[in-house]
Amino acid sequence: MAPGSKKKKKGVKGSPVDKLTDDILADIISRVPYKSSRCCKCVSTRWRDLFSHPDHHKKMPQSIAGFFYEDYNEDRFPEKARYFIDVTGKGYRLIDPSLSFLPKCERLDIMDCCNGLLLCRCWKDTYPETVDYVVCNPATMKWVVVPATEWSSKVDVTRLGFDSAVSAHFHVFEFIREEVWGIDESELSNYGGRIEAVATYSSKAGVWTHKMVKKYDDFAIAAHSKGVFLNGIMHLAAYDDMVVTFDVKGKLLRFIGTPSPPYSYEFPVNDVFLSQGQLHFTCSTNSESDDIISQESSESDSSNLLVWVLEDYSSEKWTLKHTVSHLQLFRNIHSGYPDYNVISFHPERNMIFIVCGRKNTLMSYEMDSSKRHIVRQLGQDGHEYYCDTKKNPFIPYVPLFTESLVDGPRKPI
Repeated sequence: MAPGSKKKKKGVKGSPVDKLTDDILADIISRVPYKSSRCCKCVSTRWRDLFSHPDHHKKMPQSIAGFFYEDYNEDRFPEKARYFIDVTGKGYRLIDPSLSFLPKCERLDIMDCCNGLLLCRCWKDTYPETVDYVVCNPATMKWVVVPATEWSSKVDVTRLGFDSAVSAHFHVFEFIREEVWGIDESELSNYGGRIEAVATYSSKAGVWTHKMVKKYDDFAIAAHSKGVFLNGIMHLAAYDDMVVTFDVKGKLLRFIGTPSPPYSYEFPVNDVFLSQGQLHFTCSTNSESDDIISQESSESDSSNLLVWVLEDYSSEKWTLKHTVSHLQLFRNIHSGYPDYNVISFHPERNMIFIVCGRKNTLMSYEMDSSKRHIVRQLGQDGHEYYCDTKKNPFIPYVPLFTESLVDGPRKPI
């Protein structure tokens, strides 16, 4: 043994971190991002065991667990049912998809999920039909009611903004089309589905406010557009090749142009996602538009899925991150031009999740290795995600095990 080795070993053993109890150390690790927490497992055997111990596991940052989705079959009762599929495809009962811990209502729709909280719209059995929102945490079964606005029952796009690292409070965004706002048909703009106003709710203030969209800021948001809440700003993909951004008070901040071909109303592949702290965008091309990727793809005679990343937010410059041909993605699954939808990105890996084909095959695709994995075939009875324009059909879910939802008492529905 070299001179000084014993002294060095003794110093490491007596380090301040070694003196921390497991409970304190687990609490410290629970406060770091998911990607960094994965590295903590490699520090020592003790740190690795903290992650696997049942008393500490739920405190640690979580990655994507699975997806909520709805399935429709007119030959059964009820005709519509909600399911949860975990990303392993093994069918573990991680979450009760019925959300039975919530108060009863006539119908419940999941509108959005953000960092572990679900935004649900609850329909009451009244005439005319009325609604309330409920924001809940399925992992802890805590929930709080958000009162509806006069437009809530008619709004197609409602999104949730929440970041537990910043605050226990959340924000709800309603994007109100001019028809829903109440503008007379003779005065409607020529821009179909134009957003006229944005209503926002702050759980801290407990009230709704709204901002009118300026007349020269014409944009429309597809009902399937995912909401990305990043650095306190809500981002959504909008028609005419752009991302629209709003602050928590509903103020339109700016338009970010996207490198996509025109939207397809029939096959909404284009969307914006969050992964590894950056905005990502997906779009598809066919053989007639290969000039977009002439130097980026070795399969220029096929249609492709393109993945872009906004590496420099301030300059709004997108960089082509990955290109994969439809032939490679969907071999042995679907022939011809596939019906498919990119439903999510992995939050900490270069991986995307896709649903494709008539059998609604859920699959993951790893960009670094160009490998795909068939998670599960969800079946033909299901979730016609291109037809249902009222809500997002596949809701990615990342568990949040913190006890606090928001301050204040729960209100009855």
